[in-house]
Amino acid sequence: MGDPTDADRVLRILAAFSRDRRGLAWARERAEAQWGNHVLSGPTFEFEETDYYEKSMGSPLLKTLWAFETLVPPSELAAWKQETNRWECDYARDHPTDVARPLNLDPGYLTLGKLVLASTKNHAHRIYLHSGIYAEVTLGYRKGRWHNWEWTYPDYRREDVQAFFTSCREYLKQAATRL
Repeated sequence: MGDPTDADRVLRILAAFSRDRRGLAWARERAEAQWGNHVLSGPTFEFEETDYYEKSMGSPLLKTLWAFETLVPPSELAAWKQETNRWECDYARDHPTDVARPLNLDPGYLTLGKLVLASTKNHAHRIYLHSGIYAEVTLGYRKGRWHNWEWTYPDYRREDVQAFFTSCREYLKQAATRL
């Protein structure tokens, strides 16, 4: 029988997309107010990989990602998703537009071996956490590079996005040695 141990702390990630750069800036400010400073910024790009969000969010959409300085327990992932869902509602209420969802926030975390995202949607490859929140291993890291799964979102397959996660992984390695 194995002995249970606490999980290593992880690097918190937040992906944000909106039609408006002001929405992205608002999301970063809100996240930093709650989670502390971001330490790395991913690319900001036009989110053209799918039209899935067009009806609720409009188009064209911009997307970006941030990694936050403080390493945290992965067991809090569901709480982060619930929190970012509230932030989306706050933004929609305080910044009315012609779309139902002017901001989309997807929290997750990075370990040395994987990127995990939170979702409210159940699928065969997702594990239920609690309170209507699921976890998905979106990318795996082995043999010096990121590997996609059949369910990996197209934007997470992008070279520039995976380069950001590689930078995050390097930061995590250094930060973990200081714990």
